[in-house]
Amino acid sequence: MDWIDIQRALDAAGFRPGAIDGIPGRRTRAALMRFQASRNLTPDGIAGPVTLRALMGAGCQWPEPSWLTIARSKMGLHEQRDRGGLMAWLRSDGHTLGDPARLPWCGDFVETALALALPAEVLHTNPYLARNWLRFGVPLERPSVGAVAVFWRGARTGSSGHVGFYVGEDADHYHILGGNQANMVSVVRIARERLLGFRWPASMPLPLTGPVTLTAEGQVTTNEA
Repeated sequence: MDWIDIQRALDAAGFRPGAIDGIPGRRTRAALMRFQASRNLTPDGIAGPVTLRALMGAGCQWPEPSWLTIARSKMGLHEQRDRGGLMAWLRSDGHTLGDPARLPWCGDFVETALALALPAEVLHTNPYLARNWLRFGVPLERPSVGAVAVFWRGARTGSSGHVGFYVGEDADHYHILGGNQANMVSVVRIARERLLGFRWPASMPLPLTGPVTLTAEGQVTTNEA
């Protein structure tokens, strides 16, 4: 199940979510809130387990987090080839670091996806420094799909870093969806030893799922600058 399934279920129940596009935007959240209110549930616009059971039935499965869906929709955008479109998206939440062709933008990418999906979530005043994401939300002892993953770059005790979203792992690497990875939005593999921590939005329930094992295939990066 994904957000397209949720949008279709809302539409079938008479709660118009807007375009059936798999993106949990404002109209989808508003439709979900109207549905929740109609079932005497907390109208928070969050597709939690109680809401999903009421909407989809007892056998429904948890969709990927809304911020990851938004981030995934930008896969392939390149900081030079798609500079204009990428810049427009990075400033669509009202904040931006600047030109992704000139500046490291992994933090800007994470911040934009989270801000669009969770407008009430408290973000750091400087989300563009990757290591600042270690103070975001709440810590996770084990990863879950969509968790914010923070890595050191150059040296563990230095100031440089990288940040992206966890989508899975193999024996030696974490698979990370993020920006400024080979100068684009992509999924890459980053050595486990570089991890500084996993974080989760404080405004969301803690995840119900844990690590996801993936095949050890795909690009390995050692410096995402």
